[in-house]
Amino acid sequence: MTQTYPLRFENNFHHTIWGGHRLELLKGMPQGTTPVGESWEVSGLAASPSVVRNGPLAGLTLDEVIRHWGPALLGQHIFRRYRGQCPLLVKFIDAASDLSVQVHPDDALAARRHGASGKTEMWYVIDAEPGASLLLGLRDPLTQDDYTRRVADGTIIDALARHAVQRGDVFYIPAGRIHSICGGIMVCEIQQSSDITYRLWDYGRLGLDGRPRQLHTELAREAIDFTVHNDYRTPYDRTAAVATLIDSPYFVTTLLNVDTSVERQLESADSCVTLTCLEGSARATTAAGHTVELPKGSSCLIPAIDANFTVEGHAKLLEAWAK
Repeated sequence: MTQTYPLRFENNFHHTIWGGHRLELLKGMPQGTTPVGESWEVSGLAASPSVVRNGPLAGLTLDEVIRHWGPALLGQHIFRRYRGQCPLLVKFIDAASDLSVQVHPDDALAARRHGASGKTEMWYVIDAEPGASLLLGLRDPLTQDDYTRRVADGTIIDALARHAVQRGDVFYIPAGRIHSICGGIMVCEIQQSSDITYRLWDYGRLGLDGRPRQLHTELAREAIDFTVHNDYRTPYDRTAAVATLIDSPYFVTTLLNVDTSVERQLESADSCVTLTCLEGSARATTAAGHTVELPKGSSCLIPAIDANFTVEGHAKLLEAWAK
């Protein structure tokens, strides 16, 4: 078996009607002519897998690497829990205009309907234009009948909580919570490895194919958690060198503010670890001596067996591992 090492991946852009061109700028690339809505940084989904760009396994998809390395990559516990599948999906999202209003099913509903996992996720706001906002959660109590009526008469957005955002804000989106990233916002998204989305409102837009985009009003109705919360924003210590952002049943995310170096001892987590560089540039070096360069806008996947590592440089990075 090829010795394990941190993996970098080829660019994996997704073109959308609401995307822009900031992701190319983030990655130091020339702008193309077609809007880019998402960059799938680390993906084991068969519909759009990550492809290795560095080292002896360059050219292989992430699922092929898992077949090579197995638990050494994913971790013994994670390999068993997720049946040999990558547990996380890491994305950059550039919303030049509003995304659809949507919701994701939880594990039980996704398994029953789709034979797949649910979709719990979190957002870290990389950039936000002045006055930008997003929709997350309910502002007022809503019943299933209220939901059906508001979708029918086009007032569903009026029932949602709107949040002004700025760079560095963090939001947690458990399965069942209605949400929408609105125009002028760029985020890094960490989520369960699932691509099941129910659109319940889309402003009557046409897709890239010129046809109306499909809505899933009734599918969404059963998936929605109608609980109203006082605060949907996640606080954290923005000055800490290592700040825990989210500790969910599915993943942990931390923010690394690297000024020279930060040591990480994560082998006990028994999970692969993703690193995504949001600002500056860094280098990660494992205890075995393998290094990976992380310029701004790049990501890597560190095998579970190599998850004691040092990050050097001057950078802000988002780190995640599965549970």
